[in-house]
Amino acid sequence: MSIAENADIENWIAKETPESVIEPDLPIVDPHHHLWDLRRNNQMGFRQEVYLCEEISQDITNSGHNIVQTVFAQCGAFYRADGPEEMRCVGETEFVNGIAAMSRSGLYGPTRLCTGIFSTADLRLGADVEPVLTAHLQASSNFRGIRSAFPSDLNDTFLAGFALLEKYDLSYDNWSPDFTRLPGLAKLANKCPGVTVIVNHLGGRIDPHAGDEEIEAWKSAIDAVAACPNTVMKLGGAQMRVGDWEPPYHMHQADSPWDSDRFLDTLLLRYQYALEAFGPERCMFESNFPVDKDCISYGTLWNLFKKIANQLGLSETEKAAVFSGTAARAYRLQLP
Repeated sequence: MSIAENADIENWIAKETPESVIEPDLPIVDPHHHLWDLRRNNQMGFRQEVYLCEEISQDITNSGHNIVQTVFAQCGAFYRADGPEEMRCVGETEFVNGIAAMSRSGLYGPTRLCTGIFSTADLRLGADVEPVLTAHLQASSNFRGIRSAFPSDLNDTFLAGFALLEKYDLSYDNWSPDFTRLPGLAKLANKCPGVTVIVNHLGGRIDPHAGDEEIEAWKSAIDAVAACPNTVMKLGGAQMRVGDWEPPYHMHQADSPWDSDRFLDTLLLRYQYALEAFGPERCMFESNFPVDKDCISYGTLWNLFKKIANQLGLSETEKAAVFSGTAARAYRLQLP
């Protein structure tokens, strides 16, 4: 079913040159995608205004890649309109649990969507955040963790809330466009070694035109967080707009989508550095859809990731880790 509000991005994606699917049988867990309906409130300006069960299922089917499971990533979707402020975020987990149930019906294809869910909770509440976490867990057996910011001072109240993640075997996702926050994230990971800390989107905004000084600073920040054994890196998000900044391959900047080879030439060294810093056993490729759809189709994106893996000479065991195994371990998923 075509939705008028999605027409611009779908028409732009349709301009791409079709690519043959690389290794179509390779099992993939997509550990980071969003779902939303922004028709009533699109303050972020994403071109894909509606992205629900049918839209993501269509992207997966059209891609030709073997996506076996997915993990939903917090995005502020369908919060409750009433009730205590700190509890309203539970509405997102309730919403996504319904999408997971729709997917389990098999009516949308063989991929099992949202077998893992991470939403949010305000850890600044300290121990008082516990009812929020338990409400998420009650809302869905697929709930696996939260994504939130962290205070620079890592104060005791925040750390008391953070410690509850270990109590309930929950993970902590984090992303900031400012990679200079990564050393602070490393301090947090070291204070709570029992919590899996998952770095999103290569640790910050990836500017393909960055100078040597910025790239070296990013590498240093990556090294700081990679030194913590309880951290995991999501390899992706380099193909996205951040705020008002748009990369050269964004649909507002490029007449038609780039192919995977052009992306490979532009971004390989960033992916390579992060992958080598963390190791394949602590890395997972992510789609970050539909945010990254402003720049690349789902099928071309996974072709890019497979080309990166092959270019870097990953073994079959290492490829199994970055495409499914690390995600399954980090989010406690049961693979077939």
